Amino acid sequence: MCDCLVALPSHSSTGHTLFAKNSDRPPTEQQIIRWNPPRRDLGSLTATHVKVAPAHGATLASVLSMPQWCWGAEHGVNEAGVAMGNETIYTTNDPRTAPPALIGMDLVRLALERATSAVEAVRVVSEMIDTYGQGGSGHDMRNGERARPYWSSFLIVDPADAWVVETSGNVVEAMQVSGTWAISNRTTIPAFDAAHRHPKQPVHLLVDPRLNASRELLARDSVSTEVLQRHLQSHVGGENGWTVCMHATDGGELVEATTASMIVEISDDPCLWWAQGSPCSTPYATARFSEMAQLIAVV
Repeated sequence: MCDCLVALPSHSSTGHTLFAKNSDRPPTEQQIIRWNPPRRDLGSLTATHVKVAPAHGATLASVLSMPQWCWGAEHGVNEAGVAMGNETIYTTNDPRTAPPALIGMDLVRLALERATSAVEAVRVVSEMIDTYGQGGSGHDMRNGERARPYWSSFLIVDPADAWVVETSGNVVEAMQVSGTWAISNRTTIPAFDAAHRHPKQPVHLLVDPRLNASRELLARDSVSTEVLQRHLQSHVGGENGWTVCMHATDGGELVEATTASMIVEISDDPCLWWAQGSPCSTPYATARFSEMAQLIAVV
C-alpha cells in the first residue's frame, strides 16, 4: 500500500514541483535510505528476481528509500531532478499467474538510474516491462512470509512535468498530469480504470478514503511542503488504521504500516525531507541533494 502526491509549480507555494509519498509495507520490514552513486556497468544487473541489461553509459546518482531485502526502491530522486514512487495495484489480470520478473520497486530504481526527465522515465518503465515482464513477489519470503505479487502504478515528476503510469501485467498506460495529482492502491487513469479495475477489490473501504483525502488537500489554491508533511503524518482515511499514515490492523494484529516517507522540492539542488518509519512518530530529516552523499550510506 502507499499514497503519492504531486503539485506542479503552478499549484505549489514554493514555485517548484513538490513530490510526496508514504510507503506502506509489512510493519516489521526495515526500509533504509541510501545514496546510489553513478556507475558504469560492464555486464548485466541482478534485480530482485531477474537479470537486466546494463544502461548505455553511466547511470545517474540518486537517493533511494529501499526495503533492505530487495534490489529496488519504493521512492527516490535523482541528480536530474526526477522523483518517483510506486504503488501496489490490482486489476482484472491476476498477478499470481506471472513468473518472476521485474517488480515495481525494481522499475523505480531503474528509471531513476537512467532517466533525465519524467517523460524519459515513463519510457524506461514501458521498455523494461516490454522486455523483461513484470511479476514475482514484492515481499520478502526468506522469513516465511507468503508470496505477494502485484502490479504497480507510478507517479513520476521532474521540475516542470509529471506523469502517472499504471500497469496490468505487460499492459502499460501513461497520462500526463496537469496541476496536481494523487495516486493510491487502485487504478486512477480514467480509461485504464474503466478497462482494468479489479472487480472485487474493496477500494471504497481500503483505498478511496485515503485517495480522496489527498485529492482534497491538493484542491487547495497553493500546496506547501509543510502542508504535505502534515498530510503524510495524518490519520485521515479509512477505518482500522487504513489511513494516510498507515497502522492497518486485521483482527487486532498490525498488518501494514507506513515504514518510510519522503517529500521532495524539485529545484536545481532538490531539497529532501525523509523519515524511515511512521512519520507520525519519526521526525523528518532534511538536506539538499548535494549533501546526501555525505549523510547516508552507499548502496
